Amino acid sequence: MHSAIVTGVSKGLGEAIARLLLARGFRVVGVGRSSSPQLAGGGYRFVACDLADVAAIDAALAAPFAELAAASPASVCLFNNAASAEPVGVLGRLDAAGIGASLAVNLAAPTAIANLFCRAFVDQPVDSRIINVSSGASQSAIPGASLYSIAKAGLEMLTRSLAVEHVSPRFRAITLRPGIIDTPMQTFIRSQPAERLPSVAMFRDFHASGRLVPPDVAAATIVDRLVLAEVEHGRTYNYAEL
Repeated sequence: MHSAIVTGVSKGLGEAIARLLLARGFRVVGVGRSSSPQLAGGGYRFVACDLADVAAIDAALAAPFAELAAASPASVCLFNNAASAEPVGVLGRLDAAGIGASLAVNLAAPTAIANLFCRAFVDQPVDSRIINVSSGASQSAIPGASLYSIAKAGLEMLTRSLAVEHVSPRFRAITLRPGIIDTPMQTFIRSQPAERLPSVAMFRDFHASGRLVPPDVAAATIVDRLVLAEVEHGRTYNYAEL
């Protein structure tokens, strides 16, 4: 039995990845505030968890992770996929609560989940893998989206930290920059006024020029190349090179 844990399964890339893995016979644990009605069946379990509440993550996920480990899967893969684009705005115009919430969901939560995953799986006789879903925004400052960029840069350091701290030949941690995918997050970003998101024209052009990749198309490539194939520990993979 092959297993996966996917955060952010209500829509977008997370939903598409979870749906594809289920179709391929994986046992999937979905994590988030809500699930997708397209995800169902005996191989699927949803765990409700508000990732903005980082202190509650261990209590919510420790038992499901332990149960998954006790089932002795042939492999287990964590997709740290959940993310939030909110709030957008230029630094100096944001409030502290919004900053804290953004960094909680986009950086603190995936770090806490990776920490729990390592505790449950890395020292066990199972092939284990963490895929941290980042963005090109991790290396390019985008006016009005600085919080997202800051968090994604930190997420990529999480991958590198995992790679140097856990050197088991049965464990791999990688970063994925999935490119521009046609998700509700893109719709939200395009809807923002230029005074809040000075770079909004770039995102509107992505859509107008047909550059957005459908989530199911991206998911198929990602699963084939990064879940089922060998990967290089600590590496950052860009979707365009897959």
